[in-house]
Amino acid sequence: MSAALFSPLTIRGVTARNRLWVSPMCQYSVEAHDGVPTDWHLVHLGSFARGGAGLVMAEATGVVPEGRITPGDTGLWNDVQRDAWARIVTFIHSQGALAGVQLAHAGRKASTHVPWEGDGSVEADAGGWETVAPSAIAFPGYATPRELTAAEIEALPGAWAAAATRAISAGFDLVEIHSAHGYLLHEFLSPLSNERTDQWGGSLENRARLLLDVVRAVRAAVGPDTPVFVRLSATDWSEPAGWTLEDTVTVSRWATEAGADLMDVSSGGLIPGVRIPTGPGYQVPFAHAVRSQADAVVASVGQITSGVQAEQIIATGEADAVLVAREFLRDPHLPLRAAHDLGVELDYWPNQYLRGRWPH
Repeated sequence: MSAALFSPLTIRGVTARNRLWVSPMCQYSVEAHDGVPTDWHLVHLGSFARGGAGLVMAEATGVVPEGRITPGDTGLWNDVQRDAWARIVTFIHSQGALAGVQLAHAGRKASTHVPWEGDGSVEADAGGWETVAPSAIAFPGYATPRELTAAEIEALPGAWAAAATRAISAGFDLVEIHSAHGYLLHEFLSPLSNERTDQWGGSLENRARLLLDVVRAVRAAVGPDTPVFVRLSATDWSEPAGWTLEDTVTVSRWATEAGADLMDVSSGGLIPGVRIPTGPGYQVPFAHAVRSQADAVVASVGQITSGVQAEQIIATGEADAVLVAREFLRDPHLPLRAAHDLGVELDYWPNQYLRGRWPH
């Protein structure tokens, strides 16, 4: 039988073989602290391609050194990093999947400890660095960031564009601009973290200015055939004071006009301690709202754990694709299992694994 989840999706010049995709997941595993991806990243990401994913998205990758969440994050600010990514992308392609990378700047949430090594900001004598943000407002428990100057803000779209150029040179099929989860671009969007009074603060148009400039710069850098995704947090879960779904719909429309092709809709991350009513598919309604109200192509996230559930999301038009994280960690062969559960015959089982197919 056929299933909407296993139908191809073409965006600009590339086609994903299905709509069950790997969400960016930070690994914090660059032990040399030089931003160069390692064998861990090859095996981690390669296993998802082997397991049948349509798109494998690499983790939040710093466009500049100070944009990393932790010293153990990957980067794309130099050609050594680019060349290391190329090896990984080549393997992903060899297994039939598309390869994407999330380009990021962590802003006030940068220079933090690797999660399993501690909490809070890393001190300078331990390899940490000064953090920056739209306003000198700390994320609770982290160091207070320095407010960016106008000249520094004006230089940021170029940093994203340079990283995007390296990504395409490394062979990535698409790039995603990270503007969610309380990182730098989200910090500009939300009035809870942006108290500027210049052209980047105040009105929604001003707070969205940097993101839209980044979208335009990246679109120009990658050319007309490469998809550009944008990840947004649909809400700060602190309405009416914070960023809202209504804001997300509006900015999604603007971002599409600026050259974005798909909105990757998540939520939260800007402030801790808010109550989030989690549950299976709890963020799908946000993606559906953006899809229907902004007329955008969207991907949904949020406790999507089975093929049957993912099929329902795609078949009912709530999203155009689903991005899955934790369930892929539990089962790198999730798409192969989902196809079995949905009664779909795939022609991209790895030959080496054919003996492991489920019996009919």
